[in-house]
Amino acid sequence: MTDPLSQPKIISVYGRVSTSNQENEGTIETQLSAVRDFAHKNSYTIVQEYLDDGWSGDSIVRPALDQLRVDAQKKIWNAVLIYDPDRLARRYSYQELVMDELKEAGIEVIFVTISAPKNPEDKILHGVRGLFAEYERAKISERFRLGKLRKVREGHILTTEAPYGYTYIRNNKETKQHGYYEINPEEARVVKMIFSWITDDCMNIRQVVLELQRLKIPPRKSKRGVWNTSTLIHILHNTTYYGDGRWGTSYAVVPIKPLKIEKYRKTKKTSKRMKPKEEWIAAKIPVTPIIDVDLFNRAQTQLKVNAAINPRNRKYQYLLSTRIYCTCGKTRVGEAAQGGKHLYYRCSDRIYSFPLPHTCLERGINAKIADQLVWGKVAELMSSPKLMLAQTERWMKARREKVKDTVYDLDALQKEKEKLKDQEERYTKAYGAGVFSLDQLKAYTTPLRERIEAIDTQIAQAKSAEQELGISGMPTQDEISHFAKKASATLHALNFETKQAILMNVLDKVIGSQERLEVYGHLPVSSSHVVFSAKYRNRGNA
Repeated sequence: MTDPLSQPKIISVYGRVSTSNQENEGTIETQLSAVRDFAHKNSYTIVQEYLDDGWSGDSIVRPALDQLRVDAQKKIWNAVLIYDPDRLARRYSYQELVMDELKEAGIEVIFVTISAPKNPEDKILHGVRGLFAEYERAKISERFRLGKLRKVREGHILTTEAPYGYTYIRNNKETKQHGYYEINPEEARVVKMIFSWITDDCMNIRQVVLELQRLKIPPRKSKRGVWNTSTLIHILHNTTYYGDGRWGTSYAVVPIKPLKIEKYRKTKKTSKRMKPKEEWIAAKIPVTPIIDVDLFNRAQTQLKVNAAINPRNRKYQYLLSTRIYCTCGKTRVGEAAQGGKHLYYRCSDRIYSFPLPHTCLERGINAKIADQLVWGKVAELMSSPKLMLAQTERWMKARREKVKDTVYDLDALQKEKEKLKDQEERYTKAYGAGVFSLDQLKAYTTPLRERIEAIDTQIAQAKSAEQELGISGMPTQDEISHFAKKASATLHALNFETKQAILMNVLDKVIGSQERLEVYGHLPVSSSHVVFSAKYRNRGNA
């Protein structure tokens, strides 16, 4: 122990605990108690206490520690008392950095558990001790990791909170039952709604947020009371929902674009990134599925489509984005020249081939002309009176067939009714000729009359259904022509986003070169393969 007579009288104290549990359990008070006893025995006067509650020693950026380093330059006190070096920092390099800074300011560093190094030999021994401490912490971390892995493979669920849609039922030590996920009916209903909005309604993440807000469905935890897009993305990518629960599928990272810019963060790695599937832990978590795997896969496909056509991802507007391909088979991507004055669709081969030379020699296509050609032809097909008439006839024929198939065949019902009436009339004539008695006549004709009444009911239902379906009359040629003119005007007045949404539903792909555009798609009453071309780049007609 150092001679107290040689120590300064005016000191400060620094204390740190790394977790909120340690803070709650009074570990910080335990440190302070030991430090105060040490100061009292050595006749030190404590004038300032710097405490970092719940701060990890792996980070040197801590509010109390920063304030201590600032005050050290002001010479408010001439020594700092710390319980143990690892309370200053977990890493030996951090310890040396802070200790050297304090010594340069004329501040002595005193530890309760060990003597501070005073000469090169002591400093070497202190460094060796710090290195062994780091090694021991690394071994402890590895033991924890292997222990967690063993528990997962034995069927344990290592979590404190279940994914949204489930409730975590903790393990029962008396029955030795492992913890498990139990479906939360209300949250599970919301999960199904979220997946349905993405797949069936083709919503994007922000639209889902708005819909949840409109329905006043709160998230499980949120200071603002609204859903974050990151939360929804995590839900939509979580394989647990179709029964494939996993542990160790992601890892924590420091966020590139944090929502809040804070100087002091107790937890730096607040974002997650998914590991490659080949690195996932083989053990599965036993969990009851909320959705089926087909719905999950369709949601992943739609999310990719949403990301591809998201207008925020582009500075310029490309109508055929994600649908236009080069003759070599690779996609064409939009590229601007001269500050956006000229827009082109260029083959992405040069991107995939980098840094090697690209193999495709096809030149770029003028994006504005290509967009105008394709949209003009699609709008022409969608507003064609001839095609509208054909579509109307096809639709009405299909509806009539549906009435016959799903309700009743009116012609067959009428024929059966006439047949039953003829049979009833023959029984009546036979009774008039005295072939059988009145009771026998009733026995023969009563089932026939009941059957005729049932057929009358079916005919009435079929006629009512036909009227409800509204297929009794065809629109006139003038009505169709008038509607086609309105449709043509509306189509040409649409904004970029609406035009692109229509093309995404109509086009399968466009294969383009400078000489030719081949457009593959589908409209209700046209061929599935439409081809038109422009020989020269500036040619206006197709």
